[in-house]
Amino acid sequence: MLSGTSSGLASGGVAVSKVRMLLELVKFEHSIFALPYAYIGALYGAAAIDRWPGWAELFWITVAMVGARAFAFVVNRAADKEIDARNPRTAGRAVPAGLIKAGELWAFAAVMLVAFLVAVWQLHPITRWLWPIVLGAFVIYPYTKRFTWLCHYWLGLCLGLAPVGAWVALGAPIGNPAPWVFGGAVMFWTAGFDIIYATQDIECDLRDGVHSVPADLGIETGLMMTRALHVATVALLFAGGVLVDAGWPYYAALVVAAILLAYENSIISPDDLSRVNAAFFTLNGVIAIVLFAGVVADRLLA
Repeated sequence: MLSGTSSGLASGGVAVSKVRMLLELVKFEHSIFALPYAYIGALYGAAAIDRWPGWAELFWITVAMVGARAFAFVVNRAADKEIDARNPRTAGRAVPAGLIKAGELWAFAAVMLVAFLVAVWQLHPITRWLWPIVLGAFVIYPYTKRFTWLCHYWLGLCLGLAPVGAWVALGAPIGNPAPWVFGGAVMFWTAGFDIIYATQDIECDLRDGVHSVPADLGIETGLMMTRALHVATVALLFAGGVLVDAGWPYYAALVVAAILLAYENSIISPDDLSRVNAAFFTLNGVIAIVLFAGVVADRLLA
């Protein structure tokens, strides 16, 4: 009896461990990068049609975002398995280390895909026609780094779909330029911080023929490009605010975000890459939250 109980506890422990590995694999905590921009698209999209988004709509937008992003991460991890195994920084990840079996990985991907599709069908009918564009962009991304340093911009495109998707998910007009401008801002912001992130792997990328701006054009050029992209990000966020007739809380948040972006770029240099993780993870998460808080305040005070 005790042995059976012990066996059951052991099996439960293994299951919990696998779930933890899968959650770590898809970096659920990094959803903070894109989710706030989806909510920004939802809030201003609802304003464009003179209403507020419902809690159910926000819930299903969240499910769609998390499901699509998790599915994309599984595809990315599977595609990069051999590359990650040769990189000391990533060799310990669950997939290259063989801690998760292929069947377990793709079963998880299937669950996330189903969650995404269920969510899509709860939102405005236009999303039932547009969802393949989102998944297509995500599936293509891992392979872009095999061919071009523009891979950072493709990743930016994937995240830039967040405000556009949430805007149309509420039935706001897809022809309105505002969500596209916000999407462009997210695209440039993402491409910029992804270039910073890629500086960690320049030696492995050069060895394995993986393309990135730092590997193909050099770290100094890459950091200069990031600065230009982040200046463009602020400009597009300002233009987006004008298009949605945002009030002072939005612009106050934008000023804070601009200062944080400037600081992010100031702590990284070709001679000192020791603070890449602070620039990539901490600051970008704070920037997204600050902008979202500004939009919430703007809508509440409108």
